[in-house]
Amino acid sequence: MCGIAGIIRLDGQSVNTETIIDMLSCIVYRGPDESGVYIKNNIALGNVRLSIIDISTGQQPMCNENRSIWIVYNGELFNYIELRATLKRQGISFKTDSDTEVILKYYEKYGEKCLAYFNGQFAIAIWDNNKMELFMARDRVGIRPVFYYYQHNTFIFGSEIKSILTYPGLKAELDIQNLSGLFTFWANISPNTCFKNIFELSPGHYLKLARNKLEIKKYWELDFSPENQYKGTNLNTITDEFEEILTDSVRLRLRADVPVVAYLSGGIDSSATTCLIKKVTHDRLNTFSIGFSEKAYDESKYQLEVSAFLDTKHTSFQCTNEEIAEEFARVIWHTECPLLRTAPVPMYLLSKHVRENNIKVVITGEGADEMLGGYNIFKEMAIKRFWAKYPKSTIRPLLLRKLYPYIDTLQKQDVRMLRFFFGYKLEETDSPFYSHLLRWNNTSKLIGYLNPDHQKNIRYPDPYEILMPVLPTGFNNFSHLAKAQWLESTIFMSGYLLSSQGDRVSMANSVEGRYPFLDYRVIEFCSKLHPDLKLNGLNEKYLLKKAMVGKLPESIVNRSKQAYRAPIKNVFLNPGPKVDNLEYISSANINDIGVFDPTKVTGLISKISNGISSELDEMALTAIISTQILYNQFIKNFKKTNRLDNCVIIIN
Repeated sequence: MCGIAGIIRLDGQSVNTETIIDMLSCIVYRGPDESGVYIKNNIALGNVRLSIIDISTGQQPMCNENRSIWIVYNGELFNYIELRATLKRQGISFKTDSDTEVILKYYEKYGEKCLAYFNGQFAIAIWDNNKMELFMARDRVGIRPVFYYYQHNTFIFGSEIKSILTYPGLKAELDIQNLSGLFTFWANISPNTCFKNIFELSPGHYLKLARNKLEIKKYWELDFSPENQYKGTNLNTITDEFEEILTDSVRLRLRADVPVVAYLSGGIDSSATTCLIKKVTHDRLNTFSIGFSEKAYDESKYQLEVSAFLDTKHTSFQCTNEEIAEEFARVIWHTECPLLRTAPVPMYLLSKHVRENNIKVVITGEGADEMLGGYNIFKEMAIKRFWAKYPKSTIRPLLLRKLYPYIDTLQKQDVRMLRFFFGYKLEETDSPFYSHLLRWNNTSKLIGYLNPDHQKNIRYPDPYEILMPVLPTGFNNFSHLAKAQWLESTIFMSGYLLSSQGDRVSMANSVEGRYPFLDYRVIEFCSKLHPDLKLNGLNEKYLLKKAMVGKLPESIVNRSKQAYRAPIKNVFLNPGPKVDNLEYISSANINDIGVFDPTKVTGLISKISNGISSELDEMALTAIISTQILYNQFIKNFKKTNRLDNCVIIIN
């Protein structure tokens, strides 16, 4: 795993070596083991390396035999051994045992069609001196990031935005329109970011830049079969096939020349991957987990139960509210976008502890909820559709209480209040966005905290305007559950879960996450399942539970989904003596930056302090504080970091 960066001056001007080294210096935590730069006149490619596969000979930038094609690459190609063997049978020789060289050889042979062969998580940049062309690609679901800026005959890319911002003369500017989108959809809608003129290469896309022409194309999309094309009806056969594919996905993700461990959250997803690791290796596995001092969020007892059952060597850390408060600003530096929740901070702390134990690679359970119908928003949609058939029912809305036992205020609400809260556009069941309309409507209220001038100058995000153009072919033929899965996977999983709560906080500590449920074969298998094999009534992840019967404790298999959450109110209002994040949203600082309305922010703090706040109020507080921090770090006080030492420079 690595960090990459690059510059292409389309006006022919030479690239300054110091500039590309500065770009790498600010992301050195992504690859602290080695660094290298390739420069040829107006082209520069750079890499910082976290050595995991072929530690001795996998250095980057790497070139082909005649030095005409150069690659920098962030990620892992899990099926590189099989792909390498295929090319060797065709008479193609290799100088290294690295997956990087396999990518390079496949690109030489197949061009952009090479992506169809790759099973991995990656952001790739390849410069072809013969074609004078840059080729960039990102993995199917966006596990690994890459961003770019293209203005004034200059194309700049990097694994993180801060790398781009080190370029001389480039100043960050907050994009209020995109910020309002994040305050609606919980994440930026790809390819947008919160900064003007800086974009991400969207998941499942590749990019070509040649002779001032930029071309971006989709090479893969999440697709769900129409109802008449589901897999067979024999549950045992389907369960066996699912377990076989998932087990092979785990096997591939154990490939490394360094130790691999697992996160164990206490839910069925990470428990299943841990179970399958044990099945593949038979060695005693090291597992890690994090708990909370605030017991409403703590799942430690389930983590210990699974560890004991599977006989793992378990290490657990407890996260305090004070620690979350202390690290919140540091996490914003790494997420590079505002947060609506504090949940990424404990994941940052967990990866920090893992790295302190000299571990570079962890296997985790992300993706199971999206692929197998695990989230409460899917069950909420099912209940609302059931309710919408008899909208005047006084019994059906009560089912919604069962979904959120951890929200005390919801448990106390009567039918009238449940109708008021959940009944938004209840009968618009034909909407392609029916499952998410309530969430987006509620979260969009955060836009109301913006400065009145900003509110006048933006277009309020309209899901139909923004999302209809990007819906996949055949979306109208998807099942109700599949539509919801597509939205959750494309927006929330890619834009938040795998980014702010995944890559950005793990790589901040030089730890690589690997996700067996996001092997494209697992994804495509699950997309062809009948919805009842995913959400059976209100029983989520039905097929996974079926596969894990007898392999995990019954209490874990039958345990209802508990959303991973972290404290908010007590983090910001009672943080302890070391830090005061509320200082970022003092009236003076709100006025100084000018993004938010100081009167409304003051009112929000008073409301939460008086104990009458809702989940949405706490999300608003998190969003406002994190935006203020983001502005301070990237716009008001952006600073370059210390220079890289011992960077290998190749001048062609």
